[in-house]
Amino acid sequence: MKLPLYWIDAFTDRAFHGNPAAVVPLENWLDDAVMQKVAFENGLSETAFFVAKGNARYHLRWFTPAVEVDLCGHATLASAHVLFRELGIAGDAVTFDTRSGPLVVTQLADGKLEMDFPVRTGDVPAEPTPALLRGLGRAPEQVIRAPARWLCVYARAADVRVLRPDHAVLASVTPGRIMVTAPGDAGDCDFVSRYFAPDAGIAEDPVTGSAHCTLVPYWAARLGKTSLHARQVSTRGGELWCTLAGDRVKIAGQAVRYLRGEISR
Repeated sequence: MKLPLYWIDAFTDRAFHGNPAAVVPLENWLDDAVMQKVAFENGLSETAFFVAKGNARYHLRWFTPAVEVDLCGHATLASAHVLFRELGIAGDAVTFDTRSGPLVVTQLADGKLEMDFPVRTGDVPAEPTPALLRGLGRAPEQVIRAPARWLCVYARAADVRVLRPDHAVLASVTPGRIMVTAPGDAGDCDFVSRYFAPDAGIAEDPVTGSAHCTLVPYWAARLGKTSLHARQVSTRGGELWCTLAGDRVKIAGQAVRYLRGEISR
């Protein structure tokens, strides 16, 4: 069997930046074990697989090298890019049916693709564990426990940029998804972030759309505004334009194709 494969750099307008995702369009589902092996072989933060359902609607699933996940932003953006820009589907919007419900991606007039994601709430102040502090190497000003993840807030963007986490120690932290964030530099962006997910087989994710389902409500409340410009300041870096709309977060970004190929198995 031969399968098409697209390697898309998401949340960027330049190759070698943003977050790379593999996208594999399918006519019918493969066995879960096969899709997991493909994701492991690709070695990227995420590999997305989709199957057409008709009427600009697709069933979409995401796999890290280790597990299938419930929500992924950059691989959703990459999948929409493949459909609109590589496969040439008609219309300005596509709906993906996922583990997190229907997710709509719309083409904007300026060329960006905008995703409509659910807000993730339930955050509560928390005391950081010793392992979390050791793993980060620098104590945050505030720690919030979100469902299945930590949100660690620093005073300055530079504090987030200079973090050199001990990933082996972070791998012992429960829960094992860790967001770090700080206000953006004046005139550059509203806030910055980084994201570590050792329990999903990802030491550091270059750009994490799903994390902004938590980050955007936090910064909207703190800054008193609903439209936010964000940067993820990993080594590759990425840029997101976000809007809080009730219980939804609109996350817009750009994407570029790095590679188009074929899987032979």
